[in-house]
Parts: sequence; structure tokens; C-alpha cells
Amino acid sequence: MLTAQLRVIFTKLLTPLGNLLVRLGVTPNAITIFGTVGMVSGAVIFLSQGWWLTGTLVCWGFVMLDAVDGIVARIGGRTSAFGGVLDSSCDRIADAAVFGSIGWFYALHGQRWMLLAALLCLVLGAVTSYIRARAEGAGFTASVGIAERTERLIIALVGTGLSGGFFDLPYVQAVALWLLVGASTITVFQRFATVHAQSKAQQAADV
Repeated sequence: MLTAQLRVIFTKLLTPLGNLLVRLGVTPNAITIFGTVGMVSGAVIFLSQGWWLTGTLVCWGFVMLDAVDGIVARIGGRTSAFGGVLDSSCDRIADAAVFGSIGWFYALHGQRWMLLAALLCLVLGAVTSYIRARAEGAGFTASVGIAERTERLIIALVGTGLSGGFFDLPYVQAVALWLLVGASTITVFQRFATVHAQSKAQQAADV
């Protein structure tokens, strides 16, 4: 999966930064909170105003911290259950800020179909993450699908980035958002199907 491949690449690239932050005494939770505040601010300030390229660059920069906090936690031996909950919760907040800000821009400009696409991306992304959380709470796994968080952010931010600045490509954001709606919908069904199969296998084993 793209998420797993990118995680390996970014881990190698960001490990030197992680080592530096550990030596400086920076905690993983502080990185998580700082990155979330930065991403939310970038989305609300820039994306909601239609400053697409600037907003994309700011948000993408803070997205990188999503990998750094985990690296710092592992290197410094500071992994914790609370850190995992905080990281996951902050991911949801950041995602909501991105798609909410995009939707807000299109709402102000009367583009209902684009607003709908942004809202569907927001809702389907939350449902995708919720299914995984509930599955893991029930003892199953549901880390499958063609549109995990990494893929969703890449598609969304490519769409916004190519819509502004010196790119200013028409329709690219509409294509990106509706493509993401389709991919997220498929992912929701993939996760339900995976959990259903595991549940049936468990029931059969218990008989």
C-alpha cells in the first residue's frame, strides 16, 4: 500500500531530524500538537480564502510532522497509549480543518457541488478511520483500503496545489475531490468487508 511505502521512505528521511529533536528534549506529544495547530491554521487561513498553493505548501509542511512524532517516540523510548490516542485524534482534527476550509470557500462562492464533494470527503474520511478504530476495539484489523489517510491527503493537496499559484489548472480540484469521494467510498466498503470476513471466521472457529 502507498501508505506503508511512504512511511518507510519518510522514516529514513526524517530520522536525523528525529534524533536531533530527541537530543533537544522535544516530546512526541508536543510535536503532535504543534503540527496539528500549524495544519489547522494553514487550512483555515489560506485554504478557506482560496489561496490554494500557499495553503498546500503550509499544510504539507506540517503533515510531515505526523511522521516525526512517531520517530521521536520510538527513538526516545516514549511511546504510550495516550500518545497514540492523541495522534489519531489530532489527525481527525487536521483532516476536518482541510476539508472544512475547502468546503467553506466553495460555500461562500456558491459552488454547491464542490461544497458537497468536500463535505463527503470529510465524512467518508471520518467513517474510514472510525471503522478501523471500532474493528481494533473488537479484536479485528481493518487497515485496508485504497484511500487511507496518506492517500486522502495527497489527493486533496495535489488538487489544491495545482489549482493556485503559477499552476492554476482548471477543474483539477473538482477531479481530485470527486476522485477522493469515490476512493473513500470504496475504502469504507473494503473495511466493512474485511471485518465481516474476520467476524465470520471467528464465529466458525468458536463453533
